Amino acid sequence: MVSRQMNKGGYYLLYLFMTGLFLGIILVNIRHDVWMDEDGLLNTAMMKQLQSSELDGSYLFGYILKHRVSTILILCVLASTMIGFPIVCGYVCYLGASAGCILSIAVIRYGVRGLFFMAASVFPQALLLVPGYFLLFQWGMECNRSLYGKTDGFEGRYLIGKQFILKKVISLAGILFLIILGCMIESYVNPQIVHYILTIL
Repeated sequence: MVSRQMNKGGYYLLYLFMTGLFLGIILVNIRHDVWMDEDGLLNTAMMKQLQSSELDGSYLFGYILKHRVSTILILCVLASTMIGFPIVCGYVCYLGASAGCILSIAVIRYGVRGLFFMAASVFPQALLLVPGYFLLFQWGMECNRSLYGKTDGFEGRYLIGKQFILKKVISLAGILFLIILGCMIESYVNPQIVHYILTIL
């Protein structure tokens, strides 16, 4: 039963992300003139700066970690409220829309080279971050369902005990560990890959 709910939740998250991705692509194509401005995202100057710059891995790691962990903690707190479920769903759609916009801009500006750049921008950290965020979103949805779903006529929060809280804290700690590892790879490994790809494109 639990496995079936997890699979159902996984498909639901995928649908939300793909919906956001599709909307992001449509948005860029509708307002093509705005997104493709010379001062816009992924313009020539920005790409040249990325190609010539050498990023400090420790500084980048601190910046990414602060941004990611703060967002995750806010999301987890909101997931424990009555509006947690739509918040989680909305954030998944937002991530999909952001990915759709950036992908569309890269392809429109640089064609196939844009696809290679986008692939280089997300690997290899995506191997950890994608499952990490997937587990995080499932964690939030299950937490909200457990707190505000009804069992035998009672809302879940009246039946929550220390064992449930401990289990959720341990699960969240594991998810955070996975995401932090992904942030480390994104800070120390990925910039080298992006720099190399930019030199050969």
